[in-house]
Amino acid sequence: QVRLVESGGGSVQAGGSLRLSCAASGRSYRNYCMAWFRQAPGKEREGVAGIYAGGGSPYYADSVKGRFTISQDNTKNTLYLQMDSLKPEDTAMYYCAAEDANRCYGSRWFRRAAYDYWGQGTQVTVSS
Repeated sequence: QVRLVESGGGSVQAGGSLRLSCAASGRSYRNYCMAWFRQAPGKEREGVAGIYAGGGSPYYADSVKGRFTISQDNTKNTLYLQMDSLKPEDTAMYYCAAEDANRCYGSRWFRRAAYDYWGQGTQVTVSS
């Protein structure tokens, strides 16, 4: 099992930036695929970015491409989400998720049901 703890959320004006962190503990970090999801009030949880903890190209939802960057520090077992050019529609609770790397492929990357491990979430609020 793996435990995930997010941090770094907050309030920012449109056009601003935030960096979220997700600290992972438990089984070997490199065996997982990692993703960031978000959920706005009244909306479904949606995947925004994903990456294999063992390395590889990242995946992004169209809504955040060019503005968000997912990265990781394997020495610290920590996942990051750099969010730039934030918009009011980015306002949501952001969650870190992990799954066995063998189960992450194709459309499963951004499917909520594909992930067994979740953090508690961190709130991001973008004002206009």
